[in-house]
Amino acid sequence: MTCSPTMADQYQFNTNEEKIVKDSHTKEIDLINRDPKQINEDVVKVDFEDVIAEPDGTHSLDGVWKLSYTTFTVSKYWCYRILSAVFGIPVALLWGFLFACISFCHIWAVVPCIKSCLIESQCIGRIYSLCIQTFCDPFFEALGKIFSSVRVALRKEV
Repeated sequence: MTCSPTMADQYQFNTNEEKIVKDSHTKEIDLINRDPKQINEDVVKVDFEDVIAEPDGTHSLDGVWKLSYTTFTVSKYWCYRILSAVFGIPVALLWGFLFACISFCHIWAVVPCIKSCLIESQCIGRIYSLCIQTFCDPFFEALGKIFSSVRVALRKEV
């Protein structure tokens, strides 16, 4: 007795398949570690001490120094948040579009072009190799036989 899949089984399979496809586009992101590959570790990690520093002998008032620190930190924090809220989604759309275009060009133009060039260069390489073997190899073999009896002796006279 063979068991063929029922319509419900096929529907369940199709639903799972669609769920897998949908999950690949909406994967979970880490809201704590937002730079897991540390691509911006050295570039934009700037604190107050990295920008403003007073050497010994040249100090402002303590209150001014504390207020400057607070002003720098809070303004940097809120300016970044406002800019990312206003421009984050449009810039993400732009970068998504740009990388999609780059991927499209790479997949549909660059790789096939390189593959085509490799195929053509193999053909040209075979013709070149045949010409070398036909014309140059006998010539250099003949020269080798002509000069094979030449002996060079090096003497050092004092």
